[in-house]
Amino acid sequence: MPNLGDASDVISNGTPSPSPSPTPGAGPTRSQPHIQVQLSNEPPPPRRITPRPSFLENLADSRERQFMLDRRNSTDVDRYFHGPRDLDKHSKWPIFLRLHGSVMPRLVLPLLCVALWSTLITCISRFVQNLGIDNILLTVLGFVVGLALSFRSSTAYERWADGRKYWSLLIQVSRNIARTIWIDTAEREGEEGKQDLLGKLTVMNLILAFAVALKHKLRFEPDVGYDDLKGLIGHLDTFAKEAHDRNNLKPPRKSSWKAAGEYLGISFAESNPRKLIKRSKKPLGHLPLEILNHLAAYIDRCIDNGTLSCSLHQGQAISGLATLNEVLTGTERVLDTPLPIAYTIAISQIAWIYVLVLPFQLYTTLQWVTIPASIIAAYIILGLDTIGSEIENPFGHDVNDLPLDTYCRQIALELDIITAMPPPKVDDFTTRDENLVLYPLSTTGFPEWKDRSVEEIRSALRTKVVANIPVSASTTTIYGSSRSAQSKQSVSV
Repeated sequence: MPNLGDASDVISNGTPSPSPSPTPGAGPTRSQPHIQVQLSNEPPPPRRITPRPSFLENLADSRERQFMLDRRNSTDVDRYFHGPRDLDKHSKWPIFLRLHGSVMPRLVLPLLCVALWSTLITCISRFVQNLGIDNILLTVLGFVVGLALSFRSSTAYERWADGRKYWSLLIQVSRNIARTIWIDTAEREGEEGKQDLLGKLTVMNLILAFAVALKHKLRFEPDVGYDDLKGLIGHLDTFAKEAHDRNNLKPPRKSSWKAAGEYLGISFAESNPRKLIKRSKKPLGHLPLEILNHLAAYIDRCIDNGTLSCSLHQGQAISGLATLNEVLTGTERVLDTPLPIAYTIAISQIAWIYVLVLPFQLYTTLQWVTIPASIIAAYIILGLDTIGSEIENPFGHDVNDLPLDTYCRQIALELDIITAMPPPKVDDFTTRDENLVLYPLSTTGFPEWKDRSVEEIRSALRTKVVANIPVSASTTTIYGSSRSAQSKQSVSV
């Protein structure tokens, strides 16, 4: 009976391994021209038992490439108008001339409509029938519009500020957990120590993966194949991994009309931001929450094997995970609880009613100047309303939204800084000659001060306080002479 090869290779890789060479003296066999006979004694290269998932084919090769996906192949014009703004960029244009960050593109069509409307009312009043009315409504409606826009702006900015606070808290907690894991978690000897080191690096990636997964969840991007995420959580068994769909990563190309409509803020051209979630045929789970479960499992294992033995550090790690869960819940609250739709509709209607009635009130006084005056007033009123609607969801892709990619890149770079060096040992950096313990009073290093008595050290500390008093504080001759004497003493030290 012929040898069929190793059955484990067939099961793990899906294809049978090549059959060995026929035994001398055996009967005729079917020709196999593609079989290569191994002549050397070197063992064959190891074969991957579990095939790499399809979304891990191309990984990000740098931090910049990892978090600048949407701007990688774009032109300078696209990068200028595409948001959120890059905080590292600096513009020397005066603020009132800047277009990047302005809502002017979304006001082009509304202002054009107001210009046509005010021109129509002005021409009718000039050549057909005077439609001017008493401008008492200008004062009454103006007060109501001011209250409505104030309420709209304050609530929208509050949501924007809450989103920034939660992400700053996320950065802070990520630093604390990373420091606890890298510094306070011990590494055992031998092969176990190597496993501990690799386990620490795995947790560092999971801390970053939580931030990146939260960013994608807040932007209604449910997949795991994004370049900034797939290399961090490809080894986890999650619902999002099971529901991976390559089509979600390459949405169909938008027509020029639809792209222009979205840029100009036309509601009919805007797509449903939750469309990818609704089209999923499998349960998507909750990726950030599942990452927290894996982080909690790692901390429990460290407690069990004794590498995280201090109860204080254990409490810090567990409370850090609870804070991450608080950040997750808070950002979801900001995202899923916008201003009640009744307020939004009423404020928009009030603003438009005021703008449309404005030419009737201005014509009697301004005549032809009614047209530019109406356009300017519409820009002010509708601009404030548009800003409120744009920053109401601070986690999107608008120019004035929070730069979540920048925050994730910041966390990634800081984690790299923490893991770049092994946990420092106190005896290594305190006993160096470069450790100027009494600087700037003395440029003598730690080893020389170690040979002196405690009384000399304390006397030098007292001298350091007196010597550091500003010169302007010496207002009397007696104090000046005393300070001069102390300075001489410090020189001798």
